[in-house]
Amino acid sequence: MEPPEAALVPFPPGLTPELMPRHVAFIMDGNSRWAKERGLPTSAGHEAGYRSLREIVRLSSYWGIKVLTVFAFSSENWLRPKTEVDFLMRLFEGVIRENLEDFKRQGIRLCIIGDATKLPPSLQKLAMEAAEVTRENAVIELLVAVSYSGRSDIVQACQKIAQRVKDGTLEPADITEAVIEEELVTNCIINSPYPDLLIRTSGELRLSNFLLWQSAYSELYFSKSLWPDFGEAEYVDALSSFQQRQRRFGLRT
Repeated sequence: MEPPEAALVPFPPGLTPELMPRHVAFIMDGNSRWAKERGLPTSAGHEAGYRSLREIVRLSSYWGIKVLTVFAFSSENWLRPKTEVDFLMRLFEGVIRENLEDFKRQGIRLCIIGDATKLPPSLQKLAMEAAEVTRENAVIELLVAVSYSGRSDIVQACQKIAQRVKDGTLEPADITEAVIEEELVTNCIINSPYPDLLIRTSGELRLSNFLLWQSAYSELYFSKSLWPDFGEAEYVDALSSFQQRQRRFGLRT
């Protein structure tokens, strides 16, 4: 299934459709710096970042990428100024409400991952509703990590598994990678649970506690562009770099 407008969007020259990653993850970094460079409030940077995300979702769905996971708000981001945090919570809620009909029409399956207990009740409720009404969509899966920590994700998975062992429903010897993966918050993914390509913007060269288990074999790409400036040309550069790599998974070629 393709999005309705896909036939109207040319595939980027220089890229090979058969070599496109199925799952791309983004650390969307640089909104505040983008705003500061322009003498704008931080909120303007986040709004510009949202516009970039819309474009990346659009392009990804047209180009056959099946899963897009984006890091929108980390567990550490709760330490930011309250005015910024409150603005972001309102922005997240507004974005979901504004785009829900488009998600349904364009075949986008939405899943919010992270520690939902810390989110405002209205956002928690809306996130669950959005996941329910889009769960049959099959063009692209969009995972938005909010109040997310890769380490905490692994810890909570281990706690659930430990409880199963304590309850007698799981033997320690039966704990495998697959068992752990079932308990991670990314278990809502239907297609390709592991990112083939992980992109970070703004020139920073670190993972910042994002998808630590899932990105074990992800190809990494670091862009100097700030997230609001990351558009089609920058995305094509990242995908071109990915297609030129040999993914060996520990084997010799």
